[in-house]
Amino acid sequence: MRTAFFRTLKELAEHDERIHLIVADLGFGIVEPFAERFPTRFLNAGVAEQNMTGIATGLALCGKVVFTYSIANFPTLRCLEQVRNDVCYHNANVKIVAVGGGFAYGSLGMTHHATEDLAIMRALPGMVVVAPGDPIETELATRAIATHSGPCYLRLGRAGEQAVHASGVAFEIGKAITIRDGCDLTLISTGAILPLAVAVADRLSDDGIRARVLSMHTLKPLDTGAVLAAARETRAVVTIEEHSVIGGLGGAVAEVLAECSEVRPLFKRLGLPPEFSPYVGSQEYLRARYGLSEDGILALLRPLLNLVAG
Repeated sequence: MRTAFFRTLKELAEHDERIHLIVADLGFGIVEPFAERFPTRFLNAGVAEQNMTGIATGLALCGKVVFTYSIANFPTLRCLEQVRNDVCYHNANVKIVAVGGGFAYGSLGMTHHATEDLAIMRALPGMVVVAPGDPIETELATRAIATHSGPCYLRLGRAGEQAVHASGVAFEIGKAITIRDGCDLTLISTGAILPLAVAVADRLSDDGIRARVLSMHTLKPLDTGAVLAAARETRAVVTIEEHSVIGGLGGAVAEVLAECSEVRPLFKRLGLPPEFSPYVGSQEYLRARYGLSEDGILALLRPLLNLVAG
């Protein structure tokens, strides 16, 4: 995902002199092509995310389109006051990019676990929140937020995420992408866990259960139409995210369903408990510890599937 982001950002910068990139002393080996091509539009602010965000806001208020970039929660939680008071309050054209959503940097421990970021960014006035599901969506999301006027948050996986889509995907901020249709239940995922949601749907299909799969790449604004259509047209709605079940995708979908008097589908949130993880290890290992594997998700869904089948 990060490779797709930087490739796309460099291409966009070739045609838009307003685009700037500020990083917080990381990304060596992947940011160099942008820095070498556009030395006057690149800045390494050092390990000073508050300064990075303030500088970005100042540039944005001078007419620039500024991307900030750092690991996981550092460009968000470490400088949350600056994001809120500088970027959002001034509706500045700053695009906050976090690499390593969820447990992508799991081996570095809880300081590098980004498991509350979507909830916090969703709560900020004026902030658009985007978490693409694969490298194809990442390219399209980068293009979309570059042309969107105002604050945006882009949450990426670390590297090596597999492509789910072929070419020709229609991408629009605030509009979910239907990966496959189905009438028994709907699996809604956000972010880099999308391939796992598709794999679970494949396993369910082997058992005769037709699962709709939605990539909810935009958390804010949420595609309420897609959520309500799933509630009307399938018997159950399940959210899957590598994030706390509080305030992220599951919370956003629950809000929509709670205020809908038309339908009451079966509903389940799959994600992480609202606690600090005591575990350290690979992303795959940490996902499995919390049931976010193919077998784990199927086990968590079993009681719901019994009701759907009944």
